[in-house]
Amino acid sequence: MSAYMVAKSLHITLVTATFLSFTARGVWMLYDSPLLRRRWVRMLPHAIDALVLASGLYLAAVFYEFPLTYHPWIIAKLIGLLAYVVLGTVALKRGRTKRVRGAAFVGSLVLFGYIVFVAITKMA
Repeated sequence: MSAYMVAKSLHITLVTATFLSFTARGVWMLYDSPLLRRRWVRMLPHAIDALVLASGLYLAAVFYEFPLTYHPWIIAKLIGLLAYVVLGTVALKRGRTKRVRGAAFVGSLVLFGYIVFVAITKMA
């Protein structure tokens, strides 16, 4: 298996893990689950997300000479990622009401889908 395929497989696995983690925390937030207060629930997503970002940057740097110039879809993914992080923060921490947090959660899931769509189609 080539280094590209290993890195891509790792990235996809980590993206799946971050999606599952975020979805679980969003559902727990909606149901006021005490699981949200557990230390590992608060710490693990940050580790997974850091690895997703690192693996994505590795793929961009190694396999796309200068990605921000030649591959606009990567810029679209990065902008989508930033918006996803902002909405995710509102959904899980900063939203003042459950209605605001729920709307931000749904918006985050839509943005996640957009990011995956851009990654698969390489169209912004």
